[in-house]
Amino acid sequence: MKIGLISDTHVPSMGESPPVEIIDAFNGVDLILHTGNIHVPSALDWLETIAPVKAAGSIDGDRFESPENFSIECQGDPRVSPIQILEIEGHKIGVINNLLINEIDDELRPGVIERQIKNKPELNFPKMIESIFDTPINIVVFGRMNYAMIEEHQGILFINSGSPVLPRNLRKLGNVGILDLTIGQRKASILELSQFTK
Repeated sequence: MKIGLISDTHVPSMGESPPVEIIDAFNGVDLILHTGNIHVPSALDWLETIAPVKAAGSIDGDRFESPENFSIECQGDPRVSPIQILEIEGHKIGVINNLLINEIDDELRPGVIERQIKNKPELNFPKMIESIFDTPINIVVFGRMNYAMIEEHQGILFINSGSPVLPRNLRKLGNVGILDLTIGQRKASILELSQFTK
């Protein structure tokens, strides 16, 4: 299964719709996962012309505890919830906007997890991620940081597709991701949208 990954589209403040280059970047995807900072359902409607969409909405508050305690963007939209848990081709995927891990004080940008493991080799990421999703997860897709990353640690694949409109917090054409899943195999990649500009 081929899955398009996108985050932090910031519609309408960054444009009336996501960048048109996404249409070609997501050519052939079976599903799109949006990891928050959607702001308006019309962004999901636009993406849904490409493929079905599931989204983890941004929530007000620092830590997700229960849906009753937080306001979530696009509340009431059946495509959006604070977290999504999907089982596809034998892989268990956790989708969330802001991946906050209690034992890590830094934002999850590239290299942060590796540094934490070097400093605290006793850290058990499978257990920490399980505590967030209430179930074992082997792929985590998240957003919010606007920094694209693909890293594997302790058997968990961590993917942040960055932002198509604010990569590394710069206002310019950015990136999306692709996750290819088959039974027993997973492959993720980051696509620069500039390569699809006509």
